[in-house]
Amino acid sequence: MTEPHNSEIKIFAGRSSAELAGRVCTHLKMSLGAVRCETFADGEIIVKVEEDVRGRDVFVILSTCMPVNDNLMELLVYVDCLRRASASRVTVVLPYFGYARQDRKDEGRVPITAKLVANLITESGADRVLAVDLHAAQIQGFFDLPVDHLSATPVFSKYFLELKAKGDLPDLVLLSPDVGNVKVAEAFANILGGELAIIFKRRISGTEVTMDAIIGNVRDKTVLMFDDMISTGGTVCEAAKLVRKMGARKVIAAATHGVLAGKAVERLASAPIDQIVVTNTIPIDGRVDPIRPRLVELCVSELLGNAIHNIHFNKSISALFRDTAGVKR
Repeated sequence: MTEPHNSEIKIFAGRSSAELAGRVCTHLKMSLGAVRCETFADGEIIVKVEEDVRGRDVFVILSTCMPVNDNLMELLVYVDCLRRASASRVTVVLPYFGYARQDRKDEGRVPITAKLVANLITESGADRVLAVDLHAAQIQGFFDLPVDHLSATPVFSKYFLELKAKGDLPDLVLLSPDVGNVKVAEAFANILGGELAIIFKRRISGTEVTMDAIIGNVRDKTVLMFDDMISTGGTVCEAAKLVRKMGARKVIAAATHGVLAGKAVERLASAPIDQIVVTNTIPIDGRVDPIRPRLVELCVSELLGNAIHNIHFNKSISALFRDTAGVKR
């Protein structure tokens, strides 16, 4: 049998990640795989791969973002299609992994849906998973197959180091919005040469948080907040109000995944935030128009392309991320 690293590589895109996948293929100097994906009138999804994948090393790039359930089902159908078409190896590339926040039982009679989704992807026939900034690092262990967990730190570091070189980040403070992100904020502080501050956060509900104390000094500082995602915007907006109240000169909010669900855009539009920086793990559409003048979108295509290249040729993935801020604990 031909080994995967000796076979021809093929990259396919789910509908939610077509633009990102195209950029990955441009980086790798190859064409995107031909596929037809349609939704029937009753909501059923069909995927038809329109080129030969027999014996090929295949990668499917698909973010399970909104609409989460539709994209998840498309991914499962995609993998089954490729497996039945005799692909040698199928790697699921998840720029954004939906259901990641349901990673534990924090009260009685609730599911651990992140584990359920991991089981579904495994049972669909995938051979391995490549993900970017999972909400919790332990989700890697939910999969009964190899998982490569990428950090978007190199993408953010490059952007913010360029800003710093221009003098646009004076008196920088890296602010962790909660205790779970302290190590990442500390590593960013080391990379960018800034100080560290931490917020005490208490969650009232799924969309409401309260913040009333900060460890560290933010007065007359440029505050950079970094998290794995901006979902409803509650955390980042309340944090921005708090640091402004305590005298921050400038506030920048950065997150790998711009989920921007519910009233997030409305909240961000009225929040005292000078700049919002996200990546294109989730496609940005017209709903962000109210914040577009302050929104910066960074591209993770080079990050994903290099990882796909290393997986295909059985090279180290961890070697790509030396001296980075790592992943959220």
